[in-house]
Parts: sequence; C-alpha cells; structure tokens
Amino acid sequence: MARTDRLKAAWLTAPETRAVIEALEAGRPGASRFVGGCVRNTLMRRPVADIDIATQLLPQDVIAACEAAGLRVVATGLEHGTVTAISGRQPYEITTLRRDVETDGRRAVIAYTDDWAEDAARRDFRLNALYAEADGTLHAPVEGSVEDALAGRVIFIGDGDERLREDYLRILRFFRFNAWYGAGIDAEGLKACTRQKAGLAQISAERIWKELVRTLEAPDPSAAMEAMQASGVLEAVLPGATADRLPALRVIETAAGLTPDPMVRVMTLIPRRPRECESLATGLRLSNAERNRLIAWADPALTPQLGQSREALKRAAYRLGARAVRDRAVLEAADEGDARPLNEVIAALQDWTRPGFPVSGDDALAAGFSGVAIGEVLRALETEWIDSDFSLTRKRLLEILAARAATPR
Repeated sequence: MARTDRLKAAWLTAPETRAVIEALEAGRPGASRFVGGCVRNTLMRRPVADIDIATQLLPQDVIAACEAAGLRVVATGLEHGTVTAISGRQPYEITTLRRDVETDGRRAVIAYTDDWAEDAARRDFRLNALYAEADGTLHAPVEGSVEDALAGRVIFIGDGDERLREDYLRILRFFRFNAWYGAGIDAEGLKACTRQKAGLAQISAERIWKELVRTLEAPDPSAAMEAMQASGVLEAVLPGATADRLPALRVIETAAGLTPDPMVRVMTLIPRRPRECESLATGLRLSNAERNRLIAWADPALTPQLGQSREALKRAAYRLGARAVRDRAVLEAADEGDARPLNEVIAALQDWTRPGFPVSGDDALAAGFSGVAIGEVLRALETEWIDSDFSLTRKRLLEILAARAATPR
C-alpha cells in the first residue's frame, strides 16, 4: 500500500542513483522502485551499503534503458531476472518483479509479474518487503513491514514454515537478521526454524558458511546465536558448538577495543581440538587462509599466552604465527574476564614482523655438512637464534656453524 511517508537520504538524491532511476523511468514512469535493505536501513537510520531496485521492466528492457543512458550493464543474474547497472563505480542491482512458480528448498522457478504485492509476498521477512519510489514515497505491500523495521522485528511474511520450505537458507537468514537488526527473537519464527532445521542438509556448505560468518560479523550476535543454539540449528551446522562463551568474548572485545572478528567468534563456539577443527574446515569448505588460521589456533604446541614475557610471545609468534598467538590470547582473556593481560600481548606484537632466519642450507653445505646433518644443524642453530631473541647476527651464526663443522661428529 502507498503511504504518505517519504524517505530522505543522501543515497536517494546522489547523482549516481539519479542516473540509474531516471534511465529506468524514461521509458516507463513509475515502473521502478528502490527495494529491501536500502529502504529498511534508511527507516532504521542504519548505514546503507547496497542499493537494489525492483522493476516492472523485463530484463532486456532494463539493459536497453541503461545502455541508452550510457550506463554499463552486467548480466549478473539474468536467469533470475537480475542485472547490475554501474553508475559512478557504484553497482545497482535491478531485478524484475517475480513470483514463485515452484520451489524445492534450494532454488525457485520464477515467473515475471507486474504485481508489486506478488513480488513482496515471495520475500522472506516483512521488514524486507519495503519499496520506495524515485521521489522517496514509501510503499509497504505487506502489512506490518514499516512497523517491524522501526521496532527491529524479524518476522516471516505469512506462514514461517512455508517460507522456509521455499528456501531453507532462510533459517540462517532469520538468525543473521536478528543479529543485525532484531530487538528480540520472534517466538513463532524461532519455532518454525526449529521444525524445519533438517532442511539445511539441502543447502551447500559454502552458503551455510557465508551466512554464519555474516551473522558473526554483527556488533553483538550473542542473543541470535543463543537462540540458534536453543533451536538446534547451531548443532545442525556446527556439530558440538555452543554459544555460551560468546557474551564473555563481547565484553573483552569492548574492553580491548577490538573489531569484531568472525573467525575468533567461531573459535568461541567450537572445542579447541585439531581433529574437530580440521573436520569443520573441510565440511564447510573454508578458504585456505581460514583453514590455516583455525588449525594454527588449535595446534597443541600453542600453549597459554597471557602473562608470557615479550620474548616468549615473539618466540611463539615466530613458530606458530602472530595471529595464532593473538587468537589464543583473546579467547583466554574471555575465559578469565580480564582484558589487561590481553592488551600486553597485543602491544608486544603490535609492530612485530617475523624475521627471516639468516642462515641457509647452502651455508651449512659450504661449511662441510651434508645429508641429514644439514637439517639437524640448521634446526639447532635456529633454536639458538630464537632463544637469543633473534639477536645473533648472520656473521655470528656462521662462526658457530663453522665451529660445529670443525668438531668431530
């Protein structure tokens, strides 16, 4: 329904935005509206990152209209009726109004429509079913949409179970949106997620991991993650995980001035056991960088770091990585409820760069070592160098190497 409200926002009147909406309006005035997050976040007085547009124009007409206005167009999701217009280096995702013809929990067969209400009805939550005209005039085809956005309520459109059976990824979206926008978990929505959680087995590991990370990037996802645990959804996507330690981590993040780090937050959820971390990394298809970070944190050689001397911290950082040392320290601080020792660890490693061991196998070979003896003497020499707080110079190390080569073995 049309409302008397009008959005006022810098993005709405930006030249880049006007260029896109005016291109679409040129051939068919009133056929295109801003939709979803940009409208919702403006109402909620939250930052707007992405600007999406819904239109009655068919994709080929969208392409023609944008190109006629000199805008570059990328066919990013043509099978779903979506193209992306680039204006001033800003992407604008433009999607033709749709209705679902058939769904199987993972993907939908869609048909185009001119009906704004039909397009709104296929969306997930009421606070996302919001539209705004080029002049900011607000439209809310689904009753309660504006009120939900203003109150921070994440409520499914229509029957929650039906929405979830259309796309089981919406289970995780329910918790993500609650983490970012929710003022309180909707009880009926939570029950629907509990009933439908088995459907997550149909969703790819990559999509599950992406949603989980986006949830944990929220300023404080504690309540959403606790609800996810209570529903059994957390166990379904991260077997053996618990959200119990997350509130304590949030306290430490605040006290130490740390930026939310989803990988550290994942570490609070799972046991610190190498085999289980490896299984998680494989099962959810983590990137190599994410996998390596998780495995380094779980390494049994990474002993407790709080209270260690600067020299000991640097030795551990050299062996296992500065990030692993810091990750371990952050979680120790969360368990102990004290950020002061953590600040000392952070300060010790703030500007530290891992030095390169200045002696090589060629040096050992030139000194007269061969075979396995090369590796043995280099390892021993490296240990001495590390224990000197990396102060032994290359000249001194070569002297030690020469002396050992001269010693009968």
